[in-house]
Amino acid sequence: MVRFDIISCVPELLKSPFEHSILKRAIDKGLTEVKVHNLRDYAVNKHKTVDDYAYGGGAGMVLQIEPIDRCIQALKSERTYDDVIYMSPDGELLTQRLANGLAMKGNMILLCGHYKGVDERVRQHLITREISVGDFVLSGGELAAAIVCDAVIRLIPCVLNDETSALTDSFQDDLIAPPVYSRPADYKGMKVPDVLLSGNDALIDDWRHEQSVQRTKERRPNLL
Repeated sequence: MVRFDIISCVPELLKSPFEHSILKRAIDKGLTEVKVHNLRDYAVNKHKTVDDYAYGGGAGMVLQIEPIDRCIQALKSERTYDDVIYMSPDGELLTQRLANGLAMKGNMILLCGHYKGVDERVRQHLITREISVGDFVLSGGELAAAIVCDAVIRLIPCVLNDETSALTDSFQDDLIAPPVYSRPADYKGMKVPDVLLSGNDALIDDWRHEQSVQRTKERRPNLL
């Protein structure tokens, strides 16, 4: 079973994503576990502060190594982890291929940065990999961690009602998903392609593949 332990100094930011829809159902069914840990619980001072000024000066505060190390070691004393992941804008870009690989793992720690990030020694000695959700900067790693969890958990068997749904998503097989349609078949003159109404599964599969290839050429040619 895939388990995520998320470390954050603002754990309230992670409450909503796991209390609704697919992720909530997966957790309720016991198909995955997501635990959020307040970094301030591992602070070494009575004020529960976990950040300090950067050596050498400069704007912004830095998350300190000691509370992070204390939290990670406490978690490791309870179970073995496959990865300790730091959510970082300059990490490995999250792709469908990477999400597929993470879905095959067991226990993972996700460390959320905040402010100007974490003490570099955390990245050098406590982290096994870094993941980015794009070439932009967020206020913290919490939303990025939620994205990673969502991308991975939906791939776990029995999470989706139709398990083939995830296999036909965009970026599986390096193609963008084909267009989809629903009722009515004709809305204000805008019609569903006849092939989708034909009932011929082979023709429909061929049409969908052609549409995927064409869309990928037009929108994401770098994938081909």
